[in-house]
Amino acid sequence: MTDTFSATASLLARAAQGDERAWAALVDQHTSLLYAVARSFRLDVADAGDVVQTTWLRLVEHLDRIEDPTRLVGWLVTTARREALRVLRRGGRERPAGEESVLDRADDSAPIDAGLLLDERNTALWEAYRKLSERCQQLLRVAVYEPQAYDEISAAMGMPIGSIGPTRGRCLTQLKALLAGTVLTDAETGEARA
Repeated sequence: MTDTFSATASLLARAAQGDERAWAALVDQHTSLLYAVARSFRLDVADAGDVVQTTWLRLVEHLDRIEDPTRLVGWLVTTARREALRVLRRGGRERPAGEESVLDRADDSAPIDAGLLLDERNTALWEAYRKLSERCQQLLRVAVYEPQAYDEISAAMGMPIGSIGPTRGRCLTQLKALLAGTVLTDAETGEARA
């Protein structure tokens, strides 16, 4: 992960300074994902291409503002989704009669980037979890595996039974606060939230 992080950080920094090879490497690494995102909205090839191009244009416009290279993929995916929705709202391109469109086919499959987004969400969660105090980490670890065994948790952690629930609540609140500012995807709605 750190190798990928440092490679992405280096490519972003060099691209921001005008290094065309660094920019080309970024485009090569992520264009297929962006096409997959665009096509998951059932856009035809031409509209999907427009979405991808516009996403790269938005990155050029904001290249100097990307502070956390580990969030680049999430930023690109979110931008591509927004652009795909914009294309859908405007009604897509006019197609000559007889040209088959991906829009004409029914597809109930999960978005192609669902696994990637789940991995990003899990990575953000574990990074925030590691920032919790050792006591909170231990309590959350134990409470997840044996949520109903308060007497065992009490004995294992040396806590009164009545303080386990409130302490766990405070630990979860701290975890939520640590996650604030990271982009997480709600698996049910597919919407990004900060």
